[in-house]
This record gives sequence, structure tokens and C-alpha cells, in this order.
Amino acid sequence: MEQKVITSIFDSWNETIIWSCLQGVMGEIHTNSEEDAAMAILGDFAFFAGKPSEKLIRLKPESCKQDFIIMVPQNDEWAKLIKMCYGEKARKVTRYAIKKEPDIFDVEKLEQAVLNLPNDYELKLLEEQEYNMCRNNDWANDLVSQYKDYDMYKELGLGVVALKDGELVAGASSYSTYKEGIEIEIDTREDHRRKGLAYACGAKLIIECLKRGLYPSWDAQNKWSVALAEKLGYHFSHEYTAYEIMGY
Repeated sequence: MEQKVITSIFDSWNETIIWSCLQGVMGEIHTNSEEDAAMAILGDFAFFAGKPSEKLIRLKPESCKQDFIIMVPQNDEWAKLIKMCYGEKARKVTRYAIKKEPDIFDVEKLEQAVLNLPNDYELKLLEEQEYNMCRNNDWANDLVSQYKDYDMYKELGLGVVALKDGELVAGASSYSTYKEGIEIEIDTREDHRRKGLAYACGAKLIIECLKRGLYPSWDAQNKWSVALAEKLGYHFSHEYTAYEIMGY
């Protein structure tokens, strides 16, 4: 299928993971033989657009090693087909889209958030040592999991971590990358939550993105994530339906 046809199938879908795939930066695009449907898949996410295709919904690319995927349908017809194909394996969830507004950030407020980090913690840019820390901690793995090694992360990724006594306890990083920016992932170790670490890491990462002319895109899994995004200066856009598939 020609690139312009694939792009038109996803037209108006304001989602950076799709853009990463379309731009050939990360992820993959798969199409059906009729060339009227497409799937953009990157990490734990698969987006379906065009004419609903059971073949695409049942397709598991060779590059996809995990047993879990979050399927995002373009419309109700795709949603019904996902449910038909996966039945009880498909858990319907609500996610929260955040507006993409390049010029809304109050840098002084973000810098103050960084300064308000508790005294016994430090923030560092995510470099090779921190990359390996993330790889070796299950709770932090998604901060770097879409970059196969540190060389790829160094080229494409960007992140900030919070350390206490040299130990990784929180971070904000690129879940994925597209030409104009990143999709943000934030994680905090359970025993260090409610201390403002996610807020400080997120603020520092946004500042670093702005320095580099990158857009720090945000998509929220839950209302807590929406609240954190709004605290950092983002604005809520809309709810959307996705399906979490176990046993993919």
C-alpha cells in the first residue's frame, strides 16, 4: 500500500504513536490485502483504522513478543470486531486524551517544581547507567522498553530520573519517539509515591524537551494521570475507548 494511502487512513488521528509508525521512526504499519485498513503497532499499543478487518485484528507481528496489547479502535465497528475476536480476553477500558498545545507551558512554574524536589532526592538526565537501572527494575522498565539498547535510546530517547542514595525511585522518559517530539511515560516506585517525584520528573522532562524543540506529548491511562498532566500545564481533550488484551 502506498504511504499516502496509509496516511489518509489514519488522517486526523492526533496520536504520536501512529506518527512514529508512519514516519518510520519506531513501530510498524501493517495493512490488509484489500488495502483499505491499517494497523499501527508500537510497544503495548495497536491502533486500527480504515475498513474493519478481522485479519488485522488477529495479526500478531513477529516483532511482538509480549502476551499483552492495548488495542485502540478508530470507531465502534472496529470495537465490535475486537470484542468478537477476543471475547473475554478483551477488557474494555477508558483512556484520556490530552490536548497537544505547543505554547502552553509555564517554564518558571516547571522550574519551581524541579526546585521543590525533596532534599534527599536528586534528578539526573537518563544516561547509560540509568538506562540499565530501568532495564533491571520491572516497575521502571517502560521508561526505556521501546529502545532495544542504550545506543538507540541515546539517539532517539530523552528522560529524567529521580534517585535517592544513588537508587532509582522515579522517572519520566520517552515511551516512544516521533520526529517532532516524544510520548511521555512516568513511573514511581510504590514506596516513594505521594512525594512529588512524578511532578518534578515530569516538569524537568518538559523543560528538556522545550530546550530541544521537541513536543512532550501526554496520554493518560487514568484520572490520576490527567490530574498530573493538568498540574504540569496540559489540558484534557476527551475520553476514548481501548481494549486491553491478555493472552495476545
